[in-house]
Amino acid sequence: MSEQPSPSTAAMLVIGDEILSGRTKERNAGHLAERLDPVGIALREIRVVPDETARIVEAVDYLRDRHTYVFTSGGIGPTHDDITAEAIAKALDRPLIEDPRAVAILEKHYAERQLPFTAARRRMTRMPEGATLIENRVSGAPGFVIENVHVMAGVPSIFEAMLDAVLPTLKLSRPLTIRTIATDFGEGTFGEALARVAADHPNVAIGSYPRHDGTRYSAEIVIRGLDSEDADVARIAVASMLENLAETD
Repeated sequence: MSEQPSPSTAAMLVIGDEILSGRTKERNAGHLAERLDPVGIALREIRVVPDETARIVEAVDYLRDRHTYVFTSGGIGPTHDDITAEAIAKALDRPLIEDPRAVAILEKHYAERQLPFTAARRRMTRMPEGATLIENRVSGAPGFVIENVHVMAGVPSIFEAMLDAVLPTLKLSRPLTIRTIATDFGEGTFGEALARVAADHPNVAIGSYPRHDGTRYSAEIVIRGLDSEDADVARIAVASMLENLAETD
């Protein structure tokens, strides 16, 4: 089913060879979508690219011109293959610097833990000149924002903490009203009828999400709208459609 356009859109860029090889399972995109959807920011694209500067630059250039916000995960750690900061700086044509604020944060962080502030750890202070820091309450090393690109860690617990810090800074759209109906019918049973309901309610987005328990199909129908009354009216129409199907089944 087609979705209603949102005033604000977002894209997710997942960076890392370990994701593409399957050694690490990607979890951050789903969490991002769950957090953005209720506040009216639609996650429209998810891309996964390897740890290659040219591929990161290409993806950032494409996504930042087409969406209100871009969120990246991965590649801002202390090792040689963590090249995201360098690639973002190149994509936005900014000098890559050791940010003095990040240096101060990490000097304090490692001193409190009686750990050396090594050259590898110092790599995590590199970011494009002019960036705003994203707080990292889990492990200290900050992410950063430059223009509409939000650069965050790949470790899920750190990504989630950074997103907590980022969300209050976003220009949020009007929150969506979301209504959900579960049905034991498979999509093949109600697909045509649901299309007619969707056509009759153009002010909401109606999506169908199939389920399979190993034996039979079912589905969850989700109605999203900027106006709660529109969403409620559409929900009643969907429920009535399903009741009619049950009576004729």
